[in-house]
Amino acid sequence: MIFERSLQRELAYTAGAVFMVLLTIMLTTMMIRIVGFAASGQIDPRDVLVLIGLTVIGYLAVMLIVTLFVSILFVLTRWYKDSEMVVWLASGVSLTRLIKPIAVFSTPIVILIVFFAFVGWPWSNAQSKLIRARFQQRDEVSLLAPGQFRESPTTHRVFFIESMSPDQGRVDNVFVTSTENGKVNVIVSRTGHTETAKNGDRFVVLENGRRYDGEPGHPDFRITEFQRYGVKITSQPVVSTPTASSTPTLDLIRNPSGDNLGELAWRAGLPLIAINLMLLAIPLAYQNPRRGRTINLVMAVLIYLTYSNLLNVMQSQIEQAKISFGLGLVLLHIVVLALVVFLFWLRVRNRPLFTRAMFQRASQGS
Repeated sequence: MIFERSLQRELAYTAGAVFMVLLTIMLTTMMIRIVGFAASGQIDPRDVLVLIGLTVIGYLAVMLIVTLFVSILFVLTRWYKDSEMVVWLASGVSLTRLIKPIAVFSTPIVILIVFFAFVGWPWSNAQSKLIRARFQQRDEVSLLAPGQFRESPTTHRVFFIESMSPDQGRVDNVFVTSTENGKVNVIVSRTGHTETAKNGDRFVVLENGRRYDGEPGHPDFRITEFQRYGVKITSQPVVSTPTASSTPTLDLIRNPSGDNLGELAWRAGLPLIAINLMLLAIPLAYQNPRRGRTINLVMAVLIYLTYSNLLNVMQSQIEQAKISFGLGLVLLHIVVLALVVFLFWLRVRNRPLFTRAMFQRASQGS
């Protein structure tokens, strides 16, 4: 039918444009955030692009939900604004007949949302944690950067080196300070190199330097000159703390703890949100062509933010065992579905969903 083909074609074009805008915003935001982590030494600068890609994969389900909701709302709102919808309704097309072509268009997107919610989200989180753990477990020399003061997370030493060879085998102009039993130890050296003992321990051997030992506030510092001084290199142990967000979906089902059930309800809620918002956009798009579309768009943003935040609340309630998993999984979505049916009923009776008078009364009452 011409009506269905026209609607699906325009939805496809609009969805592509909306998704590209959301993707650009996401990439920009993640780049600023992750580059900041790299600058502060929390992640390896060489992993920035990989972590950005993994973050985008993790949030693709949410981006697709927003894309679906906004694209349907934009297209139908424009049809009302340009009086196209009036023509279709006058031709015998009822409001409920919009559901079929929109559902056909939305089905591939909902399938992608299911995939990224149940597979992409935990996989990307697990890979991001692995990359961060590998960086954090590197030894103290690997954490050093020429020209920067770096603190070791395991020994609370502060290192500074002026330059380092590409293979990290030699360092020049080294400064090391640490605090032990209230006393400050400061070591300065012109050069140094790394050595590995027979038992596998690694050392930085400093050459031609001095060591200063003393207690802050007291003048009795001890100065020791040395030709060779070994500083043992310690490695931070890998602490693997699996979280529900990085656990595969099948493992969540096999181990139904509170956190796992809450995470499972959140993942299952994403495609349900997409379906409900897909239906909600149809009656929500109605507007008087003589008025602006600001009210509908504002209400759409508020509805989406409220819906997503309530899903997080339900997840928290399940994790704390305040409500059962089954009730927490379906209660919110049934309420929203009832709201959708009510809005369809209002539209079939030719009643506006939101009027300026409603907002004026609300502002006067407040």
